[in-house]
Amino acid sequence: MMKPMRKNMWREIGANKGRFIAIVLIILLGTLTFVGVRAAGPGLEDSMDHTVKTAHLADVQLLSTTGLTKQDVKTAEQVSGAKAELTRFKYVTGGKGDLAIALYGYRKAAKQDRLTLTAGRLPRAADEVLLDTRAKTEYHYRLGQTFRFSKDADLTRRAFKIVGFADSPRYVDNNERGSTNVGDGTVRFFAYVQPKQMNLDVATLLSVRFATLQGESSYSKAYKDDVAAKVATLKRVFKPRAKARNAELLAAAMKPIATEQAKLDDAKKQLTAASAQVKAASQGAMTTTPELTAQTQQIDAAQQKLDAAKKKATSAINTSYTWQTRADLPGFASFGDSADRIAAIANVFPWFFFLIAALITFTTITRMVEEARGQIGTFKALGYGKWAIARNYIMYALMAGLLGTIVGSVAGNLTLPRFIVSLYDMVIPLTPTIPLMWGSFAMAIGFSLLATVGAAWLVTRRELRERPAELMRPAAPKSAKRILLERIKPLWRHLSFNQKVSYRNLFRYKSRMIMTIVGIAGGTGLLLTGFGLRDSIGTTAAHQYDEVFHYDATVALARPSKQAEALRLVKDSGKYQAHQVVTADTGKAKAHGQQIADINLYTPARPAKFGQFISLSQYGDTYKLPTHGIVIAQKIANQLNVKKGDTITFTRTGKPAKKVKVSGITTNYIGVFAYMSPGAYARTFGRKPAKNALLLKLKPMSGSQRNDLAHQLLKRGAALGTSFKADETKSIGNMGATLNPVVLIFILLSGVLSFVVLYNLTNINVSERIRELSTIKVLGFYDREVTMYIVRENIVMTIVGILFGYGVGYGLLAYVLHQAETTQVIFPVVINPLSYVWSTLLMAAFTGIVMLVTHKRLQRIDMVGALKSSE
Repeated sequence: MMKPMRKNMWREIGANKGRFIAIVLIILLGTLTFVGVRAAGPGLEDSMDHTVKTAHLADVQLLSTTGLTKQDVKTAEQVSGAKAELTRFKYVTGGKGDLAIALYGYRKAAKQDRLTLTAGRLPRAADEVLLDTRAKTEYHYRLGQTFRFSKDADLTRRAFKIVGFADSPRYVDNNERGSTNVGDGTVRFFAYVQPKQMNLDVATLLSVRFATLQGESSYSKAYKDDVAAKVATLKRVFKPRAKARNAELLAAAMKPIATEQAKLDDAKKQLTAASAQVKAASQGAMTTTPELTAQTQQIDAAQQKLDAAKKKATSAINTSYTWQTRADLPGFASFGDSADRIAAIANVFPWFFFLIAALITFTTITRMVEEARGQIGTFKALGYGKWAIARNYIMYALMAGLLGTIVGSVAGNLTLPRFIVSLYDMVIPLTPTIPLMWGSFAMAIGFSLLATVGAAWLVTRRELRERPAELMRPAAPKSAKRILLERIKPLWRHLSFNQKVSYRNLFRYKSRMIMTIVGIAGGTGLLLTGFGLRDSIGTTAAHQYDEVFHYDATVALARPSKQAEALRLVKDSGKYQAHQVVTADTGKAKAHGQQIADINLYTPARPAKFGQFISLSQYGDTYKLPTHGIVIAQKIANQLNVKKGDTITFTRTGKPAKKVKVSGITTNYIGVFAYMSPGAYARTFGRKPAKNALLLKLKPMSGSQRNDLAHQLLKRGAALGTSFKADETKSIGNMGATLNPVVLIFILLSGVLSFVVLYNLTNINVSERIRELSTIKVLGFYDREVTMYIVRENIVMTIVGILFGYGVGYGLLAYVLHQAETTQVIFPVVINPLSYVWSTLLMAAFTGIVMLVTHKRLQRIDMVGALKSSE
């Protein structure tokens, strides 16, 4: 038979299902968010890692200026665990508008970098081509159409039939395909044809995969360190190979030259013999004839040509290698950065979410045990021991805590990350691979039991100190006190009786009021943080390109002497407005043992007009470019822990380090920038700045017009590349869109938690005051008046909670964004007015729904049962 104490516990659960379910739901929501969101970042990285490993993505890629052969495969496979494959590859132009395309030779036997078909089939015939899925979705190519490459592509044929579309593990980001030196400089998509159609004698790309690395995550530090070690080993074994390759090519190039040289040497011998004959015949009077002189001149000219050919062949053959890892592939590293940002947000937001849930749970359990003081007194009077009585409530709390934690943790780990991965449509389709977050499980269980079992143990221990007779009597009600409003006579006199009672009750039960306000403020803060994340991330690009940068394009000049030609081409486009010539350097800065790399250093040729293109400001105050020292972005200052007047060590790429004084700190959101005047640059680095870039202000341009301008600048050799504000803004917008699934989940779960918290606190309020409410109902109050007796307090607490929630939300958002910032991106703290409106309306709606539920419950109060004496 079930023991009386255990039977009583189950009766308690049955009699108060709503309260038990509310406790379970709050814990469930808290743990679901805590575990689920914390699993999102690692889940995204593991899903991408699993997806590319399934497609056998190479760990290292090698490009050679002189091509690659089977001997290079053997050389690569000298490294332990390496498997290498050759691929013909080059950048070409083709399609509508001569787009830049990454063209590969398709090999059916290839085991690395496998394609995933999304439509059609793989190319089999010489006139068939397979295109990137992006060519279908973005450029609207269809199966069966004819795709034409440009004449400059140098293929055996120009027209190919489109037979399929596919995704490649080399290109994981749907919006990025890398850059090149053909077309407009931006690769639009990739294509595969039969290798023989590419007019390449040898392969140009070597893919290397290591079996020993496949057990490590591509985004882990261990993998990055191991890959770096493998690349170092590959470079060592390929060092003699470069010389051997040069010798092979030089021998091949010299073979026809050697043949011509042999013929020329024979001609020289014959000429020498003829000269000797002339000398002998003339008995030394003549050494040559006009014919022999002419032949000598011809031979000398031929020798000069051969010498030039030898020199040209020798200088033209220079094998150099470009090494790439997965991190260098388009979009691969940025995906990891996005996952890290989500993980950074997950280290803050769920903790606050869980804290609110635990706090409300603690309050609920505390109130439940306090309500049962009469029951505790009865058990104590019947002779039950303190542990036996306490165990009854501890087990109740333990059941609620464990049930909510286990269901919430499992559901959170299995559902939320998968949902986020499924919504993450900025990359190729991922295979969801979600790690089990055992650490988060343990923390969730620990905090949940602390909030439930801990509360039950503390309150039960306190109650059990009293004598049974004291416990069996209801706790003495708190005496009413005069409140501040009563001292404001004109206002107090205009309040109705019910309003006066409500305001007195608010301050009579201060702990209840504080907990309700805290719960509402927390819910409002969470909602506002969710909306604020969307606003802040979405407006980052606008802040950078409206408040900081005021130009529309950047042109990297091929040489300083190409400035005039580049400007002429820009002006010929009809979109030119203004320009600023700058010196664009890259480098790194050090101070106080810290370092930050990939800094873009701009030095304007005309400092007086620099403010028209880039605004320097701090805390809203704009200033001009100082004539001395260096101006650094706020991110550099934060990371190096320096301020205005401090000295940093700046090292330009490939140049010696120089010390320079910080003359200013400026606001910047995207990228890492520093600025110097021409004079400061010359004094610091000992040379005048080379003018190698243009900042352009342009009239509005369409996408095709931007592509045409970039194409012309590249084709004429005036520029190395052109980047446009519109493209950068789109790229940053895409980056922000990657966080939308997480932000959506934050908003939804915050809303649910806010509703459950408000409902639970109101439920506790009604339960504690059931005798009071029954009394006023017996005295003749109508149902609506009884409801308003409670709801009026809720409305006041909701208004106060929402107002406090605004501050909580702003502070939490600022902290979350600070945690989510990276070296390249700092998010501004932005909450649009509409976000405040939505957060307020949602909390008001939750209050309204709870009011309706409370009204229905108060209509069914058992007044006689509630008013019976407990003595």
